Amino acid sequence: MSENILIQKADPNDEKVLTILEELSSNLYLRFGSDGKNSFQDWQNDNLNFVFVTAVINNEIAGCGAIRPIDENIGEVKRMYSKFPGRKIGKTILAFLENKAKEIGYKELVLETRVKNQEAVLFYQKQNYNVIPNYGKYIDRPEAICLGKSLI
Repeated sequence: MSENILIQKADPNDEKVLTILEELSSNLYLRFGSDGKNSFQDWQNDNLNFVFVTAVINNEIAGCGAIRPIDENIGEVKRMYSKFPGRKIGKTILAFLENKAKEIGYKELVLETRVKNQEAVLFYQKQNYNVIPNYGKYIDRPEAICLGKSLI
């Protein structure tokens, strides 16, 4: 039986959403010593090029993800998280974000994760993301690995 995963736009500052973001941050901190919050400080709810979504299963927020602009052609995937691994939540969120990115006009999506986060690296590679040179603040950071995918 396939679960019904509802993807919906949300405000990352909404009280209901903060719980899943805190869970993500705690998970990252326990696993890698950094909660990732610093990379999500400049969110702009009123900018249509910023998209934050939640995945809802049976009225429970089960995951989240976001895209934001790097420039007019490139979006960055941020705060991807699935509360229940192996249930296609991440895949469903990412597919939604990729479609939104195309609507916005992004020609490419990029992201960063930790080299140690092999589950994430393998997940993105299965979704046709390829390792790219580290960009932006991740240049010269050996603990970071960056991936990208063409949307055209």
